[in-house]
Amino acid sequence: MYGFLIAVGILLLLSIIWMVYRIQTLVSVMKGSDKKVATGSNKVNAFMFVLFLVGAGGLMFWYSIKEFDNYNLPVASEHGVITDQLFWITMAVTGVVFIITHILLFWFPYKYQYQENRKADFYPDNNKLEVIWTTVPAVVLALLVIGGWKAWSDITAPAPENSHVVEIMGYQFAWEVRYPGMDNVLGDHDYRLTSATNVSGVDFTDKNALDDFMSPVVVIPKGEPVLFKIRARDVLHSVFAPHMRLKMDAVPGMPTRFWFMPTKTTEEMRAELNDPDFVYEIACTEICGRGHFSMRKEIRVVEPDEFRKWMAEQKPYIVNNPSLVADLPEELKELAEITISEHK
Repeated sequence: MYGFLIAVGILLLLSIIWMVYRIQTLVSVMKGSDKKVATGSNKVNAFMFVLFLVGAGGLMFWYSIKEFDNYNLPVASEHGVITDQLFWITMAVTGVVFIITHILLFWFPYKYQYQENRKADFYPDNNKLEVIWTTVPAVVLALLVIGGWKAWSDITAPAPENSHVVEIMGYQFAWEVRYPGMDNVLGDHDYRLTSATNVSGVDFTDKNALDDFMSPVVVIPKGEPVLFKIRARDVLHSVFAPHMRLKMDAVPGMPTRFWFMPTKTTEEMRAELNDPDFVYEIACTEICGRGHFSMRKEIRVVEPDEFRKWMAEQKPYIVNNPSLVADLPEELKELAEITISEHK
């Protein structure tokens, strides 16, 4: 440890000595007493700009190609294809502009490096150029924004009537998943009803809640529309499923939604990636506290027949927690008892 600190101290001392030397050189140049130093220094700096452009540019392209499969995950939803198209169109447009501007940025110091006999050109304005570099970016950006807006409008539009509804509720530091049972209608919820046995604050005075059930994983069918109803119990969270190209904030007091169509089962994706341990997952992408890292929930995509079989095997939440319906009005209590007896 001491050796490391001594090495750092020596490097800092050498850096200070070098900076003092450079300051003295610059002062001499500004006074006009050392033009040779100025010329030589500018040549070195100009060459270093070009060298950095070539070196850094080469590393950028090499790393992007090498790691392409790691950040360009396979798509597993219908709208994900559109999302990827929008992403790569945006990358192409902004990437071309980025490359051109940075080539010029680093080339100009080399081309226009200091020369004793060179005089600066006076170029006050060019109205045509002003119009071009204002109009072209404005039109291109407008087209990109309109494309994104159309895709976003489709995603957040009302889901198809035959959509499978799943409620995703975020809280510090986990996700709670609730299904509406065979009627496909979720019961109401009220944060004031939240307790150790009623984590989601389900309101069982709503008869639609009596067949609702919880699940440790999100199970959804391939090729059929799925509607995620998203909410948060405490602070801001965010539902992110990268392979589905799904991301939607979970906001306290403001329910959000996101509907999509899965296109590959978990088993199909495992075969495609040659990874028998692969699982789809939901992660929280909004830093929500110390346990933020642990907010992970598995998504299991299965064939429609397997999904319906799984749904039929699930037991309503009140079957294992009958105390939640013990104080219901008599009429609802009878319905609850019927539901419990049917699923025991």
